[in-house]
Amino acid sequence: MNSFLPLVLDSLAEMAAHKLRTLLTLLGMIFGVGAVIAMLNIGEGAEQQALKMIDSMGLRNLIVEGKSFAGNELFEVRQDSLGLTLADLDAAVATLPFVEGFSAQRKVNTQSVYSDFQSADTPVFGVSASHFSLSNMQLSQGRVLTSQDNQQVAQVAVLGATAARRLFPAQDPLGQLVKVNHLWLQVVGILNNPILLEDDFQGVKIGGESEQIFIPLSTSLKKLSSEPLASQLDVVKLQINTETDPLVAAKAVDQLFKLRHGEVQDYDLIVPAALLAQQKQTQQIFNIVMACVAGISLLVGGIGIMNIMLANVLERTKEIGLLRAVGATQKNIKMQFIAESFTISVIGGLLGIVFGLVLSEIIGFYSGWAVSWSLLAIILSLTICMAVGIGFGVYPAIKASQLNPIDALHSD
Repeated sequence: MNSFLPLVLDSLAEMAAHKLRTLLTLLGMIFGVGAVIAMLNIGEGAEQQALKMIDSMGLRNLIVEGKSFAGNELFEVRQDSLGLTLADLDAAVATLPFVEGFSAQRKVNTQSVYSDFQSADTPVFGVSASHFSLSNMQLSQGRVLTSQDNQQVAQVAVLGATAARRLFPAQDPLGQLVKVNHLWLQVVGILNNPILLEDDFQGVKIGGESEQIFIPLSTSLKKLSSEPLASQLDVVKLQINTETDPLVAAKAVDQLFKLRHGEVQDYDLIVPAALLAQQKQTQQIFNIVMACVAGISLLVGGIGIMNIMLANVLERTKEIGLLRAVGATQKNIKMQFIAESFTISVIGGLLGIVFGLVLSEIIGFYSGWAVSWSLLAIILSLTICMAVGIGFGVYPAIKASQLNPIDALHSD
């Protein structure tokens, strides 16, 4: 009775003698722990996926996107605003002291895109040299576009991974030629294929660079035609310094662009930092709801442990009386019953961990959500499970230890 291990072995033997009752008791702990594991794994996966998405947008960036108009509406808007222009970008850099980096993007109006091997319906964008660093794009081969490419109006291109495979099946694209409309371009770089499960974050379109072709902005402006009344640029990115609050910077940028565009709201201002904060708030609400559900499951499991331990006290009254008669103390009896509840909770917790890992993978598979394995989730769940087991086992243990030995020996 002085060692805890023999008590655990006795507990296992007692559980084996009442298999069905033990199984029903374990189910509450299994479902409770499984729910906690699945919740934390899904939450961790969602957070990591959100960080990847924000990384592709740039957490310290402010993104100004031109709105699309058609027909008479576009004509009316152009009476007061030319849309996004290089002059807007120059004004922002010159007047806003918190801007420490910038890039510009223009979508090319393409009729055809093909190589000597294949054609493809691939979007083409003219970009400034800093576009790749501000968008956190990584190279697989070659190089990105440079400021010199823009200065020289160079006929070069960087391909997304999917675009490269489509235009050059089973070929090395580097050094090869791609024709966009009438213009031949030499491939100087291939981008890595980013792994994003979604192309939308808080209502903002992201990613897609894998299927795109990037050429110097100056080349797109001077050598490729655009739609009538189209704005000079489609997207402007402004990178702000770390000392400035993104929301404060966004207000200043919005005021500047409104002034320059004649109060016409022909652009959208996107603040990735605000989107991330919004996503975290949504995730926190989700975690609270799931934690309540998991807590209820663990509470039910704890009540199940208390019930089975109280039943054990009634069934083993004579055994308790005999133990007391041969010298067992109240503390010994308490420890024996607490060891049994602890053993049940640990076994339930371990099985719950397995169930939770399987459950989170199943949920991720069918829902398309990101799932990330979390060691913290396992440790936290098992710790809570053991605490619940011991906590709900204390009352039956005290009840057992307080039985009168003589009454217990004479009980039926």
